[in-house]
Amino acid sequence: MNNVLISMFIDDELDLDDKAAFVERAHGDASFREETLALLHQEKLLRSDVTVSVPDATIREKMNLRVPRWSAILRPAGMLGSAIAAALVVVLLFVSYPHDARTTVSHRFILYRPDLTRVELAGSFNEWRPIPLEKIGESGYWEVTMDLPPGEHRFSYILEGDRKYADPTIITREQDDFGGENSILMVNI
Repeated sequence: MNNVLISMFIDDELDLDDKAAFVERAHGDASFREETLALLHQEKLLRSDVTVSVPDATIREKMNLRVPRWSAILRPAGMLGSAIAAALVVVLLFVSYPHDARTTVSHRFILYRPDLTRVELAGSFNEWRPIPLEKIGESGYWEVTMDLPPGEHRFSYILEGDRKYADPTIITREQDDFGGENSILMVNI
């Protein structure tokens, strides 16, 4: 019965006469007063804000508490949550990484040969498969623009479908295995 009366006092469910009687009883009865104070302290804890910070290591050590750090991760639900989080990070990194924008550079190949009817380009950047250049009107110029990865690339123009021709604007060249020359192009980001 004492707990019910104390609870009614704490929850402000007593009228003024009952409150006065309660105070007189708590003042005269030491065990009732102690029980009331204990319940008031408990109610204070229940109504207080939740602690959002974790005690530092020295307090944990003083309190002799063992806080297993990896226990949540090792539980099945924790492992599932960790796996989902890791997968999301990988997907976000993959999707947000600008593959073409950062790994290729647009390069314009241009050649002045008004005497030709067909010009192609083959190089290490396209596995030596010929790509046709477009004739620029009646100017005598041929061109093609390609996205190239950074690095060193070897290439040659193929004239009229059968003659290899090094780019006259690029000084760096090398002999190929077939007796011709390849131009060496350095592509930087």
